[in-house]
Amino acid sequence: MAKKEETKIEKEKKENKNKHEVSVKIDGDAWKKALDRVFNKKQKTVSVDGFRKGKVPRNVYEKKFGKESLYLDAADDVLPDAYQKAMDDSKLEPVVQPEVNLKNIGEDGVEFTFKIITKPEVKINKYKGLNIKPEKIEVTEDEINHELGHLLERYTELVTKDGKAEKGNIAIIDFEGFKDGVAFDGGKGENYSLEIGSNTFIPGFEDQIIGMKAGDEKDINLSFPEDYHVKDLAGAPVVFKVKVNEVKEKKQRELDEDFFDDLGMEGIDSEEKLRNEIKGSIKAQKEMDAENKYVDAILEGVSKNVDVDIPEEMVNEEVNRLMDRFKEQMKMQGISLDLYYQFTGSTEEQLKSQMEKEAFNNVLYRLMIDEIKVMEKVVITDEEADKEADELAKKYNMKKDEFLNQFGGLEMVKYDLEVRKVVELLKEYNK
Repeated sequence: MAKKEETKIEKEKKENKNKHEVSVKIDGDAWKKALDRVFNKKQKTVSVDGFRKGKVPRNVYEKKFGKESLYLDAADDVLPDAYQKAMDDSKLEPVVQPEVNLKNIGEDGVEFTFKIITKPEVKINKYKGLNIKPEKIEVTEDEINHELGHLLERYTELVTKDGKAEKGNIAIIDFEGFKDGVAFDGGKGENYSLEIGSNTFIPGFEDQIIGMKAGDEKDINLSFPEDYHVKDLAGAPVVFKVKVNEVKEKKQRELDEDFFDDLGMEGIDSEEKLRNEIKGSIKAQKEMDAENKYVDAILEGVSKNVDVDIPEEMVNEEVNRLMDRFKEQMKMQGISLDLYYQFTGSTEEQLKSQMEKEAFNNVLYRLMIDEIKVMEKVVITDEEADKEADELAKKYNMKKDEFLNQFGGLEMVKYDLEVRKVVELLKEYNK
């Protein structure tokens, strides 16, 4: 049955239901003490003619700089207390970091307003009997052969070749690039191993290496692509002076005793055992992927039966969390976000926009799981969480305190167990 279209007023009421504004004023003795603390800090660094640092009297300081110069720092000083008072007085539980605004400030005190977003109401109409089945797992001979081919490729031997370079060969080259007769930055290399056909260099470069032999030298004329990331070189005609030092070709390995020795896999000394090992590895990866897809399918199925209005602030905060995670992933690859934007021709706004759907689903699924946890009366005791923390610390070869500090404490372990228990219930209910 279609939902009745909401009026603008009804929609605004829904959106505002979880948005609260709380005002807190800090005045009197608390404000006076904050001003004193700020002055004592500034007094140690401020310079006033006729006085040593740290010895400027309060009245002299205020005459020279004005009382107002202390106000903003004093506001920062009392902000934590003001926030705690807002939480205590309102009894609200924010789901995102509250937005704070300075409403009034002066000699008599400061007043803040906190915009607090609370958890939205979640109504789950159905989460059982969705008849969602896990994907059946099968490992084919083609998949085993494909992985075996990759493995043989990784252990391929390179042997020196007397003849001409062909596609698939490795050419060991010296090169230097020139634009208008002048060498350009980043265009020089020595004893560089270039696989012909890998498309590592700009289009046309590798094709012109084909046919060269060890000792051959050649000028390669070509142009950089119009969309090349270095503006000065984009679309520019250049000359690369190239010398081939050596040509190598790949020698396919045989599944013999030497190969198994080089492989170094315990108990693997025949093709049959290796194929069984590969099959088990593929199966394990497929099972893990299928399990993740299965859980996602169940959560997506439940989400179609949920009524909830998610505040945009919750989604925005999740987008920022995903951005931080992406930034760390890029950092591990030695790439900054600025460099990523340059390579991809994208912007921070575009990247955030791409993450919005994932962020929305993450928030929605968390809210769903939290509601089902209440409906199913899922409870994890401190003892269960403590035992799990012990096991995880051992698994990651860490001290328990160190693990808990990185994981977010025992409450996070407890929450993780609760989520896993809800997921197991959903799998049981929707077979």
